[in-house]
Amino acid sequence: MEQMVTLTIEEQAKQYPAGTTLYEIAQEYQPRYTDDIILAQYNDKLIELQKKVTEDGTLTFLTTADKNGRRAYRRSVVMLMQKALTELCPNQPVDILVDHSLGQGYYCRIRGEIAITPEWLATLKETMQQLVAKNLPIVKQTVKTDQARKLFASRGMEDKERLMRYRTSSNINVYELDGCVDYFYGYMAPNTGMLGYFDLYPYDQGFILQFPDKDTKKTADFHPANKLFQVLQVSEQWGAGMEIPTVGALNDAICEGRTRDIILTQEAYMERRIGALAEQIAADPEKKFVMIAGPSSSGKTTFSHRLSAQLRALGVNPHPIPLDDYYLDRDMIPLDEFGEKDFECIEGLDIALFNEDMGRLLRGERVLLPSFNFKTGKREYKDHYMQLGNRDILVIEGIHGLNDRMSESLPKESKFKIYISALTQLNIDEHNPLSTTDGRLIRRIVRDSRTRGTAAKDTIAMWDSVRRGEEKNIFPFQECADEMFNSALIYEMAVLKTYAMPQLLAIEPGCPEYAEAKRLIKLLDYFLNIPADDICNNSLVREFIGGSCFNV
Repeated sequence: MEQMVTLTIEEQAKQYPAGTTLYEIAQEYQPRYTDDIILAQYNDKLIELQKKVTEDGTLTFLTTADKNGRRAYRRSVVMLMQKALTELCPNQPVDILVDHSLGQGYYCRIRGEIAITPEWLATLKETMQQLVAKNLPIVKQTVKTDQARKLFASRGMEDKERLMRYRTSSNINVYELDGCVDYFYGYMAPNTGMLGYFDLYPYDQGFILQFPDKDTKKTADFHPANKLFQVLQVSEQWGAGMEIPTVGALNDAICEGRTRDIILTQEAYMERRIGALAEQIAADPEKKFVMIAGPSSSGKTTFSHRLSAQLRALGVNPHPIPLDDYYLDRDMIPLDEFGEKDFECIEGLDIALFNEDMGRLLRGERVLLPSFNFKTGKREYKDHYMQLGNRDILVIEGIHGLNDRMSESLPKESKFKIYISALTQLNIDEHNPLSTTDGRLIRRIVRDSRTRGTAAKDTIAMWDSVRRGEEKNIFPFQECADEMFNSALIYEMAVLKTYAMPQLLAIEPGCPEYAEAKRLIKLLDYFLNIPADDICNNSLVREFIGGSCFNV
């Protein structure tokens, strides 16, 4: 008699023959979903649709609209693109390099003798679409780690081979698409048939692989972020100059005893860049307002302190002004679409008062400035008077600093806008970029645990809300900045690992944040540890791990 398993799906129990694939079950439920089902959660564990059901349990589906589904979709399209390249160049030693994320796409280059023209990209896209039409399976295989290393070495995937040297597990999972074999950080789609939404655009020396955004059945429009791209390129070139373009290369350097040199060189490079910004600001006497904005855990506070120190060294007197001091009283904060107080919307700030105060300061008047009491939820006035002299400058930090609405009455020439974010220069390997968002989340987990006693599961739980605020209030204005500053340290993930791992391992199975914790644990597992002993007390990473000389 055929063995049956009972699955609870959408609060209803249903029986299936043992060995039925999750993909088969997903096809049955797909008509109920607007977006394509690409992954599942089976007994509280994130799982691929290629898997078979073997025991009773609860099953929920994840679509390409879910964050984990979106990640799986993007990885799978990268593999689709690799397969298409091997079909176009069957006898050439070529490979695609996925350098970094840019908007809703990846910036990619070709390693090999290929001229990237619009015509060639059109052919690559057409080949990818043909593979989509064939609905080819993407097959997961478990192999010995040593075997995988040899396989990747034989195929010229040096970054993957190097990464595998430091895998402590004896087995790893690789994926195969019609003879194209690769390793990916995370789950994959079951077949090429659901990968039909993408586009390719020539850009700089490479091209953009563009994905859908919120509408998962339509490729997002491509809007070049040229300033951000240039910062990413400079950071990547610096990492390559340090001979540390990937996680595997960083691990090599740690094993070679280069840790101290890496830390000292990175910190010297960052100080030089902050000094150059200070010189640019100090050289223009019309600049009176340095407006600093960036997403969560980008290191804005430490950066502001270090920039102020550099300005003082140039004879300029910087004065910090947090935009938070201009919050409306808590009972006046507008509500978001969920009926909750939206503390991140620009309407939650007293824009009129800020402009009035700053305008009076610019005219040389003496002004009593407010401060916000977060315990009472009210604005207060104490003895904080200010009057600007010839060499005085205000360093204003807040998420709306780049939005012209915040400083609409101030002359453009009086403002110097800086966008700061942690734009990591490392890749995991050739085809797996290291997410800058993940880097910031790990920073925040470490800091929140140390300074607020917040458990990692709580930080992860609020992260989606934080991200929505960033996408609405910060990212749309990043290209308006006069300068961008990359606060990522090439060595920081190897340091943060020591502090983040215990926090992530404390999240229990069954907790809604468990799947995300497991994903971050896997990411950190790629890195060898670096102790914090050689990190100076003004380092930006000290804002998160502790030991900073600044009040952060």
